[in-house]
Amino acid sequence: MSAGQPGERVLVKGMKDMKDRATGASDLNGLVSEVEGMSLSVVIPAFNEEGAVRETIEDVRRNLDPLSIPYEIIVIDDGSEDNTLEIARETGVIVDTNQVNTGYGASLKRGIKHAQYEYVAILDADGTYPARYLPSMLAMCRNQDMVVGDRGAAMKNVPWIRKPAKFILNNFASFLAERKLNDLNSGLRVFRKSELVPFIPLLPQKFSFTTTITLCMACNGKRMIYTPIEYGKRVGKSKIRPVDFINFLILVLRMTTLFNPLRVFIPFGLMLMGLGAVKFIYDIWMDNLSETTIFAFLSALIIWSLGLIADMISRLHLRP
Repeated sequence: MSAGQPGERVLVKGMKDMKDRATGASDLNGLVSEVEGMSLSVVIPAFNEEGAVRETIEDVRRNLDPLSIPYEIIVIDDGSEDNTLEIARETGVIVDTNQVNTGYGASLKRGIKHAQYEYVAILDADGTYPARYLPSMLAMCRNQDMVVGDRGAAMKNVPWIRKPAKFILNNFASFLAERKLNDLNSGLRVFRKSELVPFIPLLPQKFSFTTTITLCMACNGKRMIYTPIEYGKRVGKSKIRPVDFINFLILVLRMTTLFNPLRVFIPFGLMLMGLGAVKFIYDIWMDNLSETTIFAFLSALIIWSLGLIADMISRLHLRP
């Protein structure tokens, strides 16, 4: 039989499939040993996700069953107006409901409260986050406080109109947190429940929940790493509104002011001091010292003073 004939191509393909299966089995065996002794609670918030919630649950089961570790799946229905709640109950997982639409963050907090294991994963019910990453993320979390799924700079399935807002928000948050935050509000992450509990009072009810977790961990020196993931095309419509971008910016400022206030007040004061210096040079040239120059210098001093007071309060609040 000459090279390139159909029979040979079938043989080559069969050998490749056998090699892929052997590699997959090897990877699985490695993961099983890495997560040995661990357990996981998977929290899935759902609002009007009847088209994807069942498949999301089954996807989690397919990927966690081979690990032979204790795990639980907790679905929190956020007052869905379709059959999401009924479908979730049919799957046999733990199901609770907010009864009325309270918010993404409220659903996650309720689910985390139900969680009986130390390691908790959160996963959206819309099919955008593949559950195949959970085993490796759990293994990485053994030596971390939180592992976050990084959707990458492209995020091909995110509408192009939202990409500039995400770019601005991520870079602004990275500057304020003083570390690179690859993906500020990824909805796929695994973390230690004990590390999250102190921040529960700060966590909001709405979509900014994941953003707040990221900032809390980053600004308090917690061990947090990113791991690349694929971001799928969602089933159904997005719940994010354009106004949420402004809310996210306000949240980033609020969290940074709480944990690292000088990162906000010092640049603002420097900006006012710089404006005052430029105006002072102009006034000297015009031989007329104006009230605007004095006001700029005094404003900078006031801003810095407020920053020092905020920093003192922050340190007193966060001390052990």
